[in-house]
Amino acid sequence: MRAIRGKKAAPKTVVKRTAPTTESQTPSEKAAKQAKPLTLKPRVSEKAYGLSESRNTYVFDIESGINKFDVAEAVGAQYDVTVTGVRLASLPGKAVRTYRQKGRRSLSGQRSATRKAYVTLKEGDNLPIFAAVEAPEAPKETK
Repeated sequence: MRAIRGKKAAPKTVVKRTAPTTESQTPSEKAAKQAKPLTLKPRVSEKAYGLSESRNTYVFDIESGINKFDVAEAVGAQYDVTVTGVRLASLPGKAVRTYRQKGRRSLSGQRSATRKAYVTLKEGDNLPIFAAVEAPEAPKETK
């Protein structure tokens, strides 16, 4: 080590940071630590309906900063199903222009960025997102 003004420099001490142990915490304490619950908003569109029918995959709009594990846990707990896979997609906000006063003045804006989660479920599990109550067809009257 290099001496500074006639004194030896003290060796640097390295402090290893250890993760807090969660073994002593109960599941209710872990749930209480979360700031706010994860809200799942199903994305209802033709493409999402097709994915749910063909691949047993459902699409949800989620907030930014949420990871795959949180989404899988929330879907499993909320709908009581088994999640086999989660894929995330971030869509950037697009620039939008609107015209006022017969094209004389234009206003510029920005759409909000969105994030989607594609959740694949175990074979045999399904969610009641697109389930519609089928009313029995009434017989047509003939004249």
